[in-house]
Amino acid sequence: MLAFQFQCLIQIHSIVSVIMTLARFSATFKAAFPHTLPVMAGYICLGAAFGILLQTAGYDFLWAGVMSITIFAGAMQFIAVDLLTSAFSLMNAFFITIMVNARHVFYGFSMLEKFENTGWAKPYLIFSLTDETFSLLYSIKPPEGISKGSFYFCIAFLNHIYWIAGGIIGALVGAQVPLDFTGIEFVMTALFVAIFTEQCRIRYNRIPAIIGLGGSVLCLAIFGPDQFILPAMVVLVAALSLIRKPIEKGLKN
Repeated sequence: MLAFQFQCLIQIHSIVSVIMTLARFSATFKAAFPHTLPVMAGYICLGAAFGILLQTAGYDFLWAGVMSITIFAGAMQFIAVDLLTSAFSLMNAFFITIMVNARHVFYGFSMLEKFENTGWAKPYLIFSLTDETFSLLYSIKPPEGISKGSFYFCIAFLNHIYWIAGGIIGALVGAQVPLDFTGIEFVMTALFVAIFTEQCRIRYNRIPAIIGLGGSVLCLAIFGPDQFILPAMVVLVAALSLIRKPIEKGLKN
């Protein structure tokens, strides 16, 4: 237990060190923070739901913090609670993780150009590429005079902090509050709707947004609600790859 607490202190010390580093480039932080506010609302609420679930399974807030720091995968963390409380199978856990997070392969392909020349921030940007962080990084351009790597890092790091905070708060407080949390998982759907709406407000984002919506609806109709995500990601990556150059040409004109 002492060794585990020591590891937690090391993790906390690392987070504090990163926060101090962020303070040194406050202009980048201030530019990134407003873009993360919708994610903050979603991550703290859903992270708290995860913390509550983990607490009811018999794990305290330290586990909620460690899992949120090291795994940082919303759906997979909820599934991990079931894996921790049932007979463990390494192969079962492996294949479930691959299936649940397969979409991140396509996120990575989409961000190859975005992550060019991000230097020291690149490894963390790859690790922290959640659904919501991907949506923000893909649709937002760094302000003039601000380093791309630092700007993207601030967005990803802030989103990570929100998720960690939500998990710890849920584990510490949520299980003790006599409230009905039914439907709290819908907060992430609402978050995606807000991000999609924001993308549609910008002219050059409307075509990818329409393709994303149309491709998802088509795959949903063909494959059904349980199987459509992976085919939809394949269709969207293929479609966006085909029209990427015409869109970029139109933006330059």
